[in-house]
Amino acid sequence: MKKALITGANKGIGFEAAKQLLQKGFFVYLGSRSLENGLQAVEKLKSEGLASVEAIQIDVTNDESVKNARAEIGKKTDMLDVLINNAGITGVKLDINGNVIPQTAAETSVEIFKEVYETNVYGIIRVTQAFLDLLKKSEEPRIVMVSSSQGSITLHSAPSYKYYNHKGAVYLSSKSALNMYTVNLAYELRDTNFKINAVSPGFTKTDLNYNRGTGTVEEAGKRIIKYALIHNDGVTGKFFCEETNPETGEIPW
Repeated sequence: MKKALITGANKGIGFEAAKQLLQKGFFVYLGSRSLENGLQAVEKLKSEGLASVEAIQIDVTNDESVKNARAEIGKKTDMLDVLINNAGITGVKLDINGNVIPQTAAETSVEIFKEVYETNVYGIIRVTQAFLDLLKKSEEPRIVMVSSSQGSITLHSAPSYKYYNHKGAVYLSSKSALNMYTVNLAYELRDTNFKINAVSPGFTKTDLNYNRGTGTVEEAGKRIIKYALIHNDGVTGKFFCEETNPETGEIPW
């Protein structure tokens, strides 16, 4: 039975990705910053007949938490086949009227940049490096970086892009940084069976965007696990968003 770790999997897209991998016959380590929330998510999955799942407490912003999660999973298995780096935040705040406060390049504080980068960039690096040894023992190791088309510099430089006027210096730049990390990691492991890709699930209705998204978690989950299940003859080091490019999925960095 193949094994996967998904961060931020107690709700939203991460939970749905866990559900779909379980339906594919995987054993899933369901990563959650709150163990209580993780256990509740596991019970929900088990109530649906999906029993090959276990909650793992992991706060991607905390070195000790990531190390403890690695040690805990290491007691249970000597190999990991899939890592889905799903945990992420936008850093977006609402004003008293419920309107989004713009993340402007001219005025947003460095503290907000630090908060978002700690999860969206440094957190992913922490987790990836911590579990790379277990992934290397798999015959078909896969890493999916849950990114966003909003992190595409090419698209956000084009006035014709659907979300061109939806700028946000913090969240967008954090995903751009994640994308470059993906390119570098895929390059370093290019001569192995690793397949490492960045995947945007699309503008999905979740707590992350105050439920303002238009897509479903079911569709988002499918888009993510597609690259967790990619064959050895598949691509690596690419960026995909089927919402933006329904034909091939690939979008420019």
